[in-house]
Amino acid sequence: MDDPVLTARELVRYRFPAAQAAFLAGSVLTGRRTPTSDLDIVVLLDGPPAPCRENLLYRGWPVELFVQTEAVWHSFADEETTKRSSPLLAMCSDGMLLVDKDGLGASLQAGARKRWAAGPPPLSDRERDHQRYALTDLLDDLRGCGDPAERVYLVSRMLQRASELALLIGGHWLGGGKWLSRRLAVADPGLHSALTEAAEQAIAGHTSVFAAVVAEVLDQAGGPLWDGVVVP
Repeated sequence: MDDPVLTARELVRYRFPAAQAAFLAGSVLTGRRTPTSDLDIVVLLDGPPAPCRENLLYRGWPVELFVQTEAVWHSFADEETTKRSSPLLAMCSDGMLLVDKDGLGASLQAGARKRWAAGPPPLSDRERDHQRYALTDLLDDLRGCGDPAERVYLVSRMLQRASELALLIGGHWLGGGKWLSRRLAVADPGLHSALTEAAEQAIAGHTSVFAAVVAEVLDQAGGPLWDGVVVP
């Protein structure tokens, strides 16, 4: 396939000649690029067809287009920030600026980098307790689980929950799928290794180490919580 940066620039010029700003982001710009990596492109327009999202193939590349106006960009960034997971801020913070008319792209990138560095909103006490309760309940289920199929689902869910809790109490952004793994690997490499290695053992039936690592995450968040919890 053609060079990803040149291909992205050509696509933006062809599809969006009036673009005010455009960013190329994702694994194609890093050493994590794989044969299935796609081009994640954020495009800023001053009107229709923005806002929209489109998937397409271009010169052999799978492409995901995130087409927005400036107002929609800010709205999405705010909405994602409340969820403590913002692919948009990440893409514009770490991405390559392809188009920048009148300085809008540079301004958005500077703002994205500032917001990303500041981290997500802190957990409230109620949110922290809910996270502790959910993980405690899963840990109890694992300790009593004798069904290999159920164990796979439990371990998978616990790996996600424990990773998210560790990130949240550390003030780090969340991520989905592979990005959850990558966020934790950057924030706490030791914990990331311990959780993933122990999860493999747990799925195979040796759950004690995994349960202990999850319990350590719970302790950092305030300890297990189940007795006395009232769920509205």
